[in-house]
Amino acid sequence: MATTVSELAARTPDTRDRYIDLLRVASLATVVLGHWLMAAVTADGSIGNLLAVVPELQVLTWGFQIMPVFFFVGGFSHALSYRSRPGYAGFLRSRLQRLLRPTMVFIAVWTAAALAVQVLGGDGGLTGVALRLVAQPLWFIGIYLAMVAFTPPLLRLHERYGWGAFAALVAGAALVDAARFAAGVPYVEFLNFAFVWLAVHQLGFLRADDRIRMPAALAVCGLAGAAALVAFGPYPLSMVGMPGEKVSNMAPPTLALLCHGLWLVGAVELLRGPGARLARRPAVWRAVIAANGVAMTAFLWHLTAMLGVYGAMLALDVPLPEPASGAWWAQVPLRLAAAAAVTALLVAVFRAAERPGPRPAGAPGSSPLAALGITLCLFGVLGLSMVGFGGLLEGRSALLVAVPVTAPAAVGMALAGWLLVERAGGAGGRGGRRVSR
Repeated sequence: MATTVSELAARTPDTRDRYIDLLRVASLATVVLGHWLMAAVTADGSIGNLLAVVPELQVLTWGFQIMPVFFFVGGFSHALSYRSRPGYAGFLRSRLQRLLRPTMVFIAVWTAAALAVQVLGGDGGLTGVALRLVAQPLWFIGIYLAMVAFTPPLLRLHERYGWGAFAALVAGAALVDAARFAAGVPYVEFLNFAFVWLAVHQLGFLRADDRIRMPAALAVCGLAGAAALVAFGPYPLSMVGMPGEKVSNMAPPTLALLCHGLWLVGAVELLRGPGARLARRPAVWRAVIAANGVAMTAFLWHLTAMLGVYGAMLALDVPLPEPASGAWWAQVPLRLAAAAAVTALLVAVFRAAERPGPRPAGAPGSSPLAALGITLCLFGVLGLSMVGFGGLLEGRSALLVAVPVTAPAAVGMALAGWLLVERAGGAGGRGGRRVSR
C-alpha cells in the first residue's frame, strides 16, 4: 500500500539530517531554473544561450552553478549508506535503483521517439537540435554513477587520511591543469572529471563525520582561489560551459570550478543552523519529502518540457521576442510557468519509475558483475549525453574522451549495464542489511 507524504514525514527519525535533504532538492531546483532561464530561442527556431547574449550575466553562475552542492550531498549520503550496507553489489543496487530506473525509462522513451522522428523524416531544424539537447542532463547521471562506484575505496582513504585524501584529489586537479595549460599534454584534462568532482564528493564524507569545522575558511579560500584563477589564469568567468569558448570550466572541469565548489560547500555549511531549523518545519519537511520522491524524474525531463514549450510557441506562431530584450524578460514568467506545468505532467506520467522495486532473491550479490554493470552504465550514459538521440540510424558519433561513440552503442551499454547492476544486487551481498536512507 502506498505511503503518503504526511505518513513519511511523521515517521522521520529525529536523528535524520533534514538539511541535507533540503540541499538536495534546492540544488536540483536551482539547476532546473538555471537551464530554463539560459535558453534563448529565437523566432527562426535557433537555440542560443542567454549568458552569451549578455556576457555580464556570467558572474551569476558563481551562485547558480550549484551542482557541486548536489555532489557534496551525495558524498554524505553514500558514506552513511555504505557503512550500513558494506557489500559492494548490494550497496550499488541500493544507491542506484532510484537513479537508474527513471534514467532507463527516459532513455527508452527518447530512443523510441527519435527512431520514429527519423523514420518520418522530421529530424531537422528545432527537432534535430532538441534530440541532441534533451540528452544533456545525462552527463550528471554519468558523473554520479562514478561517484557511487568509487565510494568504497575513497571512503577507506577518507577514514585513514581524512583531509589528506581530499587534499590529494585537489593536488591531482591542480597537476592536471598544469599539464594541460603549461605543458600542453593532450587529453590529460579529462582526468579532472574524476579529480574535481570526486574532491567535492570527498567533502561529503568529511561532512558525514562532522569534520568541516571551519566552513568560513573553506568558503573564503574557495572564493579567493576561484577569483585569482579567473583573473590571472586561462580560466573563463562563467562556471558553466559557453558556446564557442576555447576553455570551459565545466567540460572538462577545471581547478577554478573546484575552487567554486569549495566556496559553495563552505557557504551552505555556514547556513547549516538556520537551514536545519527551516527543514524541521512540518510544511517545509513535507514539501522536501514530496520533491525528493520525484526529483530525478523532474531533472531528467525538464529540458524536454522547456523545448516542448518553445516548440508549441513556434507551432502556434506565438511571438518570440529578441533574447534579453524587455519583451523577452516580460515573457519569462509565462515561459517558466508553462515549463513547470509540462514538467509536472511528465513527472505524473513517469514518476512510478522512482519507486524502488523489490530486492531480488537468490545468490549473494556479485561484486565483479556489479563493477562491470556500473562501468557499462557510466560509459553508455556519458556517451549518450555527448552524442544525443539524433541520427540513430545514421551512425552519427561524438567523442567520449578520445573514443568515438554512437547513440545505439551508448543506449546498448547503458541498458546492459543497468541489467547487470540489478542482477548483481542479489540477495543481500556480504553482511548487508536494509536501511531507509
